[in-house]
Amino acid sequence: MEKIAGTTAFVTGGASGIGLAIAAALIEEGARVMIADVNQAALDRAVLGLGPSAAAFCLDVRDRDGWADARHAVEARFGPVDILINNAGIGPDGHALADMDAVSFDRMVAIKLTGTFNGIAAFGARMRARGSGHIVNTASMAGLMAIPKLGAYTAAKFAVVGMSEVLRAEMAPHGIGVSVLCPGLVRTNLGVNTQLAGSDRIVPDQSSAEAGLDAAVVGALVIEGIRTNAMHIITHGDGRRYVEKRMARVLAAFDCVPVHAANAPT
Repeated sequence: MEKIAGTTAFVTGGASGIGLAIAAALIEEGARVMIADVNQAALDRAVLGLGPSAAAFCLDVRDRDGWADARHAVEARFGPVDILINNAGIGPDGHALADMDAVSFDRMVAIKLTGTFNGIAAFGARMRARGSGHIVNTASMAGLMAIPKLGAYTAAKFAVVGMSEVLRAEMAPHGIGVSVLCPGLVRTNLGVNTQLAGSDRIVPDQSSAEAGLDAAVVGALVIEGIRTNAMHIITHGDGRRYVEKRMARVLAAFDCVPVHAANAPT
């Protein structure tokens, strides 16, 4: 999608961090943006800062009726959605999978994975019918490599990457671009927002939070990814070596079987 000016965008998790940075970058390019977030107070502050090209909608991405209301709201205010940013999410609780509370696991999957699907379900078919648009799903570097004690987080993020790749294959014939954003450590309010969602996660200390990338840089990378229809939008080049090691292990597993195995396991 080369032309962003004049488009309508809908951004979840848009009241702070990466979502707010993407919304600001879209507005800078001339888009009209509705930001959605579960935190009404943060939404009110964010939309004031974004100016007249922005509007806000309070949304829990797990709520499918809420998604229907959000679609009606954005279409009534700005028109059909051209760019969907499924960015809402929470951080990991830091427990090993064997020690993880089932409620915590279900919450992670519901917000990050099912919440992303809900956005696709709300807007995807409409984009396809118009034959234009772009969808960006936020995953993580943890969606490209496994990290201990990020079990549910990694599972949800891997799933978002896979779902995005499938969606891209399905939507490409209809003129719809799809990207998956895989950021590393970024300066956001993720820890606080995770606790607000009900997690017992310990918020990182301030020095750890300040070590992350400026979210505005991520916003600019997303704009470029939309323009070029990039499949994967990567923010941290130092993650390459870890992904290479993982893929080397996957490819090595193919060396143990013949190319055409009649009775190969499925």
